[in-house]
Amino acid sequence: MDETELEGLARSITELGEPGLILVATGMLHEDGLRPEKSIRALTRASLMRLFEVNAVLPALVAKHLSPLLQRNQPAIFAAVSARVGSIGDNALGGWHAYRASKTALNMLIRGVAIELRRERPRAICVALHPGTVVSPLSAPFLGSNHAALSPDESARRMLLVLDDLDLADTGGFFAYDGTRLPW
Repeated sequence: MDETELEGLARSITELGEPGLILVATGMLHEDGLRPEKSIRALTRASLMRLFEVNAVLPALVAKHLSPLLQRNQPAIFAAVSARVGSIGDNALGGWHAYRASKTALNMLIRGVAIELRRERPRAICVALHPGTVVSPLSAPFLGSNHAALSPDESARRMLLVLDDLDLADTGGFFAYDGTRLPW
């Protein structure tokens, strides 16, 4: 999706009114020819560029074009699906360098968007969300028989409950699907 398409999407949304919730749920960990790195030696420019494009650049452009559409006089939420592995403070395993870095970049972008939204839409909340490990093509190659994973519906339900529980003091935060505040 390029910016012209996002501008068109913004126009279409404007015709419907001011949204109360915008949830960006893009994410990529792997694709043909791109696998998470177990070592820094496996890191490539191509993997960094591709994962940053999907995991950080696209959500940032969505924020640029859609967050200004949020309700002005009522509570509203802009949220982006991140990943716990994007937490610098929670990284005890290393590896997956491009994915982790791209999600960390997304977290920083969300933090910055939250600051701007606070000025322009003081009743808006802006957060990053960790969906948990979800049974999906993203996680399928990495799920072991003893790894608990959520169904997509359960993850979505739980993230929506977290969003429902947020208040203005939570803006700029990073939350897991169970409501736990995650470290940056």
